[in-house]
Amino acid sequence: MIWETVLLAVHVLAAAALVGFVLLQHGKGADMGAAFGSGSSGSLFGAAGSANFLSRTTAILATVFFVTSLGLTYFGSMRSGPRDIMKEATPTAPAPAPAAKDSKPGDVPQGTAPASSAAPATPPAKDNESKPGDVPK
Repeated sequence: MIWETVLLAVHVLAAAALVGFVLLQHGKGADMGAAFGSGSSGSLFGAAGSANFLSRTTAILATVFFVTSLGLTYFGSMRSGPRDIMKEATPTAPAPAPAAKDSKPGDVPQGTAPASSAAPATPPAKDNESKPGDVPK
């Protein structure tokens, strides 16, 4: 959009000019040093004229900077459009099942069935069958 580009150019120029005009201004202690002869009290605009010109120009540039900031914010919000972050939320995984009452916080879950009622891992061996760990003959 052409208006957004123009507004951005004015915003950057106003920011640079604002920095320059703030750096040109004298501090409050500069007049005291000039009174004792350490600096020149005269300037391009006169002793009091520079303060009025620089402060007025700084105020105008600050207003332009503020207005262009609002304009750029408006253009930026129109580009992306308003959105509802609650509708954009992704569904999360279901919460884990609560632990058994007799478990402690440091216990490791063992599975779905308790260890006492679980079937043995290997069936009992018969006398004529080989047992795990036997050496074949």
